[in-house]
Amino acid sequence: MAEAEDKDVKARKEREKNELYALDISGVEWHSAPGTEEHEERVEIAYLPEGAVAMRSSLDPDTVLRYTEAEWRAFVLGARDGEFDLEPAPHNGGLAAD
Repeated sequence: MAEAEDKDVKARKEREKNELYALDISGVEWHSAPGTEEHEERVEIAYLPEGAVAMRSSLDPDTVLRYTEAEWRAFVLGARDGEFDLEPAPHNGGLAAD
């Protein structure tokens, strides 16, 4: 029974991802951190339907990652909890190489 439920969850997530990447986002409004200038390297996000989010780098605006509401929520909560904090490393000025 659990195996069938796992397959159903995987199939649902795959459908959600396919629908998300099928969305036309050519007219979305991109947002970046306050205080960043147009010419600066920055991360930009756009809010999509049903709580989804698109994210891109200002240096490569054609490469866009898309996240469902659940994925984005998990990322934001993880970032707030410090899950993605960089560990100091003496060989590169204090930032982790990964």
